[in-house]
Amino acid sequence: MSLSTIILAAGKGKRMHSEIPKVLHKLAGKPLLEHVVLTAASLDKNRQPVVVYGHQGERVKSALDYLNVTWVEQTEQLGTAHAVQQAISHLPKEGRVLILYGDVPLIETLTLKKFINETPLDALGIITAELPDPTGFGRIIRDSKNTIISIVEEKDANTKQRAITEINTGIYLVSASHLQKWLPQITNHNAQQEFYLTDLIALAVNEKIPVHSAQPDEYEEILGINDRLQLACLERFYQERFAKKLMLQGVTLLDPHRFDARGDISIAQDVVIDVNVILEGNVKIGKHCVIGPNTLLRNVILGEHVDIQTNSVLDGAEIGDHCTIGPFARIRPGTILSSKSHVGNFVEIKNSTVGIATKINHLSYIGDSEIGQYVNIGAGTITCNYDGVNKHKTTIGDHAFIGSNTELVAPVTVGEQATIGAGSTITRNAPAHQLTLCRGQQRSIANWQRPTKKEKEI
Repeated sequence: MSLSTIILAAGKGKRMHSEIPKVLHKLAGKPLLEHVVLTAASLDKNRQPVVVYGHQGERVKSALDYLNVTWVEQTEQLGTAHAVQQAISHLPKEGRVLILYGDVPLIETLTLKKFINETPLDALGIITAELPDPTGFGRIIRDSKNTIISIVEEKDANTKQRAITEINTGIYLVSASHLQKWLPQITNHNAQQEFYLTDLIALAVNEKIPVHSAQPDEYEEILGINDRLQLACLERFYQERFAKKLMLQGVTLLDPHRFDARGDISIAQDVVIDVNVILEGNVKIGKHCVIGPNTLLRNVILGEHVDIQTNSVLDGAEIGDHCTIGPFARIRPGTILSSKSHVGNFVEIKNSTVGIATKINHLSYIGDSEIGQYVNIGAGTITCNYDGVNKHKTTIGDHAFIGSNTELVAPVTVGEQATIGAGSTITRNAPAHQLTLCRGQQRSIANWQRPTKKEKEI
């Protein structure tokens, strides 16, 4: 049977105490709702999930307009069954419907696939979980044969029912035909005066439709986020689970508790990552790389055998094989380092291409430049690329040598095997194979006295 997915994301999230809609708060660098949409899409790439939005809905749609979903508005938040009712007209009349939640971000694809495959076609499926503390959740009510007969919301539960630790996750699998038949029968005769999806269980039992339950491998998968404490707890769970996955695939994390991955991360085997490393956005790290402590990699591609040393920041860059960067280096967007390049301490590079085996080892700024191979750039070199209005390009040929404390005022070209004398300010093109320098004449002044402090009169 075909599968459709509804994701409920209309809640206000009052306990977040935020101007930002709850489903736009981020976990591991992605909005909560995006996690759920990507999981739903992995179940059936040919069918768009239907997202029911409500509170600050236009802001949610605008922020996530890149997602391949069908948006449906719930103008009044009258409960989960009411939310599903808004989406039902956008679904096929045949097949099955999976109901997920925009604030339950870590439900696993494998958990859902197993749930879908094991739930009989004629049954109502529900994911439940045993929690050490079930406070706040609806409780699963079973009969003497261990069959689910109903769900009781905590606000409607008596003392005995509140002692039950098996909870309703709210994740259901139901045939479209049953959903269309049952939704109009749900009433709001409860403490909250809302239309609860939990009433589906009683309706199925009344019609002798079997109720099939399943549980996730880890209960954290089904936890929702209602406040920032819960968000922080699930962030740690995600990071620890991801770190475990990396280590089992051949990555060395010197301390998995001091590592954060926030985005789409791919790391090859035999990579070593020291403490307090943060990976953000789209990051790809090749084999045998070493990432030093206190390093940030954002939207970066590293080749193989790259050594990133302590306290370096790489953002929007592509790094070739066998490069060494840092410590205390900053590589900014648009930078491409070719293989065997060296970038040292307190060097900043932006929007530049650096050739094979070129060295920029100390206290330099390189911006909007094209640098050839086997170039040596001395300490304190600056490319003066901005005139206050426009950016200009600096070009340095192969095997050039730039002396320390040099200013290259763009637009300017330094030819192949050219040498720039230390302390020069270069404003015109420097010819290949020649020494170019620009310095004031050195002189010494005899009988000059260094100023001294005068004693204060008492």
